[in-house]
Amino acid sequence: MKAAPRKSAPSARLVAPGTAAAVVFALMALAIPTVAFAADGGTAAAAAGSNTGQFADALAGGLFRAYAAAFGAGLLMTLTPCVYPMIAITVSVFGAGQQAKSKARGAMLSASFILGMAALFTVLGVASAISGAVFGKYLSNPYVVGGVALLFVTLSSSMFGAFEMTLPSSLNNKLSTVGGIGFGGAFVLGLVSALVAAPCTGPFTTGLLLWIATTKNILIGGSVMFTMALGLGMPFFLVGTFAVSLPKGGAWMLGVKWIFGVLLAAFALNFLRNGFSFMHALSSPAPTYLVVGVAALVIGLGLAGVHISGERRRSPIAHLSKPFKLASIIPAVAGVFMIASWVQIPKGQLQWLESEAQAKTTASAEKRPMIVDFGAEWCAACKELSVHTFADESVRGEAGRFVAVKVDATDDENPQINALKDKYKVVGLPTVVVLDSEGNEKVRFNEFVPPERFLAAIKSVN
Repeated sequence: MKAAPRKSAPSARLVAPGTAAAVVFALMALAIPTVAFAADGGTAAAAAGSNTGQFADALAGGLFRAYAAAFGAGLLMTLTPCVYPMIAITVSVFGAGQQAKSKARGAMLSASFILGMAALFTVLGVASAISGAVFGKYLSNPYVVGGVALLFVTLSSSMFGAFEMTLPSSLNNKLSTVGGIGFGGAFVLGLVSALVAAPCTGPFTTGLLLWIATTKNILIGGSVMFTMALGLGMPFFLVGTFAVSLPKGGAWMLGVKWIFGVLLAAFALNFLRNGFSFMHALSSPAPTYLVVGVAALVIGLGLAGVHISGERRRSPIAHLSKPFKLASIIPAVAGVFMIASWVQIPKGQLQWLESEAQAKTTASAEKRPMIVDFGAEWCAACKELSVHTFADESVRGEAGRFVAVKVDATDDENPQINALKDKYKVVGLPTVVVLDSEGNEKVRFNEFVPPERFLAAIKSVN
């Protein structure tokens, strides 16, 4: 009597190579534009404006691009060499492919896993926002600014291969045994997988947490990290729900790391630019400055292309990979920094006074209305006001009859700044107070407002 043939364990359904490759291209097609959107200053979002509350206004003022970038970066991080191999293995452990008798159950198991990942990252975002209440006051300290920039350079070096950020292998092995069958097991495994992946994604995650610390907003901190976790979990969801077989890893993943390295290094330069006035000389609003930046980035991308090609199996130019990678870094970083700087520089500005007392005296003597703008280096919406609203030609023309004073509230322990905040009843940033020629408050904005709305408001002030 012949023995019954042994049934093989269910496995993920294989798809055609073209379909498999399309999965990666689709992920990158989603991820790269969203990260690029974050770098372009969010002009479209900034122009929209909102009147639905401070948080919604802040999003309309440019924070929406942070969510888009967080989701896109989460997608890109799954394509790194230390995360990508985890996808198929982890999905098989929590059983989406084996237990799921339907795509609906596979989707629910996969969603439970992603929520487990999101739980850890959300807590990190909330904790970073809480700590930012303390961190924000130090952003005017050159040692703090320099230290943070150095940290970003170090993280960038990790992406370029200087060193690896991983947990000890013994701890990884222990963590890999945690979890179980069912939705609860999938959630716990997602939580643990996030802990394992955190060091691998550390360069970007650390940078994002530092940015969240500057917002000092718990809701923003938690929700941005949750959004990043959704991007990070998207491939896990696709594999667990649809049994998609992803293409093998290869040299293209080094390209993803290169992208992160360039972005982190450029962010370090931008942080120094915001913290040190002498760095402003490196930027210019001239169109030629933008052209040079784009040219530098194109050169960097070309050199990086040779580097990636040299990393392919049996590549005849393998010996060129390392030197071309090193040669690509400086022009690419310089290009991204120049493009981002050009976008952030106001293409025209009001004539601001720095002394509120002097502004008050001038306004009183000349019977002129006043604009008092409270901002800070860590305040994203404040910068949106400078770049889009105060730089608008129509706004500058109408605001020329006002005495304008800008109050830098970055250091929230400065007694003079705190006295001015109390005087004008400032409870958050940004705050723009418009006074008439008699010194009476007529208009107050506590969020980003587009040029049209601001112009209409100041036209009614005498």
